Amino acid sequence: MTRLLIFLLFLVGYLVYRVVRRKRHLAWARAGFDPAAYGMPPRERLDPTRAGPPTPLERRKRSQAVADAAWAGDWRPAAAYVAEAGDHWDERWERLGLLAAIAADGDGWLGAWRSAEPGNCDAATLEAKLMVHRAWEVRGSGYRNEVGDDAIEAFRELLPAAVEAARRAALLDPANPGPWVVIVTAARGAQFTPEQFQEAWDELMKRAWYHYDGHWQAMQYWCEKWFGSNKQMLAFAERAMDAAPPGSPLGGIYLHALAELEGRRSIAGTLASDKTKWRIENLAAQLRQVRPDDERLPQLRHLLAHFAGEVEAYGVALEQFRAIGPWCGARPWTEQDDPVAAFDLARALAVKRAKAEPLAAELRPAKNTGAGQGL
Repeated sequence: MTRLLIFLLFLVGYLVYRVVRRKRHLAWARAGFDPAAYGMPPRERLDPTRAGPPTPLERRKRSQAVADAAWAGDWRPAAAYVAEAGDHWDERWERLGLLAAIAADGDGWLGAWRSAEPGNCDAATLEAKLMVHRAWEVRGSGYRNEVGDDAIEAFRELLPAAVEAARRAALLDPANPGPWVVIVTAARGAQFTPEQFQEAWDELMKRAWYHYDGHWQAMQYWCEKWFGSNKQMLAFAERAMDAAPPGSPLGGIYLHALAELEGRRSIAGTLASDKTKWRIENLAAQLRQVRPDDERLPQLRHLLAHFAGEVEAYGVALEQFRAIGPWCGARPWTEQDDPVAAFDLARALAVKRAKAEPLAAELRPAKNTGAGQGL
């Protein structure tokens, strides 16, 4: 009885300490925090419209040139644009994503490409990818009880045709994983059984076991709202992180799994685990090896900063906030009423709890540099 009483008194004391500490830290964050003193841009430079810096001008010009040619009826620049990626399958898939966006605003050029090169796997894959996209447009993004029966029926009619189109595309280039990414993407809506899904997944893994978007789509299949569970989804994400080759952002799938758990309010036990903190710290090391211009990196840094704070890995959180710079237009900040305030508070708490020392004056960011100019 005495031991129980001592434990309860200790627990109450610890909780009171946490509340008092949080109030003190919040007061400092709102009144005494000078971001520039810790290597971060001042509040007035924070930009909630973007997750990271703009795409480089040369890349934007190239993308626009491909789009302009396609809309004018010339499919050849689009075909060359995708083919240039060679067997860099993540890059090839990203480029195919740009073509899908172009086709969404007019796809007559795609029909011409398919007619001119019926054996081209990229064109056939793009056609199947668009079929999946259009099926999801019909359905919408709501949960099943939020979607009308007519939309669900149309959705389930469209997806089998998309899967069949992707299977035909796969025959055109057996080495290309693109058609299998389409099938893995369609698997949820097409009601694949776990066995059917595993067959498709195995085919994708034979061709590109590190494929980022393929893993993201598979993680969705294994989440609780589709055909798996929180445990299955998290285990899948952990395997992806463990398998990530040096320089790949693949480990970031683990962060997306945590975000899924958080969105379902099922994350408390995971965050309390020492294993989660260990993974967060190891993931920070993985992301240090990713190319700085990888377009997936900014979003992953935002999620990593957030979850590092949640598991009290404040040094990791501070590292991410310094790397992020002025950009705060990403999850989880955009889920708050005031993304700028949420982002600024989180980085202030990271500084305070990491017990960071102010930088020398010559190492601090220039205060007259606008957010639009980058960091």
